[in-house]
Amino acid sequence: MWQALRTELHPRGIEIVTVGIDAAGAEACRPFIEAAHPEHPSLVDTTHRMSELFGVINIPNGVWIDEHGVITRPVEQASPHPPSDARPFQPIEGLPGRMNEVLDEASRIQVDGRYLEMLRDWAEHGAESRYALDPNEVVERSRPRDSGNAEGQAHLELGAALWARGDQRGAERHWREAHRLDPMNFTAKRQAWSLAVPDGGDFARYLQGPLPGREDEWPYETDWLSEVRGFGAEHYYPPIQT
Repeated sequence: MWQALRTELHPRGIEIVTVGIDAAGAEACRPFIEAAHPEHPSLVDTTHRMSELFGVINIPNGVWIDEHGVITRPVEQASPHPPSDARPFQPIEGLPGRMNEVLDEASRIQVDGRYLEMLRDWAEHGAESRYALDPNEVVERSRPRDSGNAEGQAHLELGAALWARGDQRGAERHWREAHRLDPMNFTAKRQAWSLAVPDGGDFARYLQGPLPGREDEWPYETDWLSEVRGFGAEHYYPPIQT
């Protein structure tokens, strides 16, 4: 869908850059990038620089940068999906029960369909778009970063570096600390959860929780399903401020 949007908006001066955030590296992202056949830059961020530089704490998030390299909208939920009527999730035959539970909960997440309208308006009107913000508004709307957030980011990056060296337990120690210090950073949590059972295959990466029958191997206090159920899927993304 990002490629379809790029095809539409590129003639009007918009370039889209997608970034896969994954300490597992390019090979973990490659199948998805190749399946999309992108004509736009498709990058892989193995050290979570998107969190450090722009405050990306969930996906899909987006940031607008103008032709002068100036941020005109800070990070916010950014879905390429057009608005659609929500449909009740129907369990998929053959999937393990917990995976159907995860998909059911994910179907309850509310995505703001105005993002496409906003992006098209920016493509049409540029700096005069009512959605383009001045620098003071960008700063005001950006996520504050206190010492806990900054320290959590350091632990997130240390964990990624240790993972790259093959030190799974060392990475997990730092990622647990990142979760404690910055509990709303879901890119940090999803990263750790998706790599917690490395020999669990793709199922483990998508489940983002303990594998059935192997709960004692789970190194974290929470998982995606329990967290989202705890605060409510409707609160997963902060609403877009227009």
